[in-house]
Amino acid sequence: MELQSYAALVEIRDTLLETYAGNEAMNQLILSDLDPRAWRAQPPGQKGSGRTIAAIFAHLHNCRLKWLKQNAPHLKCPPPLDPHRCTIRQAAAAHRRSGAQCLRMLTDALSAAPNRRVAKFSRDSWMPTWPAGGTMFAYMFAHEAHHRGQILMLAHQLGYRVLDKTPGIWQWEKLWKKAGLTTRPR
Repeated sequence: MELQSYAALVEIRDTLLETYAGNEAMNQLILSDLDPRAWRAQPPGQKGSGRTIAAIFAHLHNCRLKWLKQNAPHLKCPPPLDPHRCTIRQAAAAHRRSGAQCLRMLTDALSAAPNRRVAKFSRDSWMPTWPAGGTMFAYMFAHEAHHRGQILMLAHQLGYRVLDKTPGIWQWEKLWKKAGLTTRPR
């Protein structure tokens, strides 16, 4: 492979990893700004017909654990979250840990090293396995973005404003800094 195309691939890989780190910064921003009364508020509609914000954050974390166990068993998993008992603080801490481990998994999955340990991506035991790589990243990011949208919409429907004083999750330069990255989005 010529040097210029290798450098382009490295930049794409690094950008994807930075984006996943920014993804976790978005989750942390929402958790830090969320009104505690919204955490367990019942969704509109028939009682018991939807997830609370707490349950959605627990689902995100617990899906990460499933991905880690199935695709990177060499990485230590934090404990799962109980969607009915976890607090905002517990969810924030759990997300920091599972986000860091998923970033390690993605770093290996997006590596060109012939001895990488993450070579496949299983979303769930009953789903087809994919090669690890860009599609793995896209699935993981899209899954979290989908549920982040649900969380923000649910909070709004319940009458709790989240990030109403700032564009928050759209200020990627600030999210990059919050994630500890020294570059800016590229």
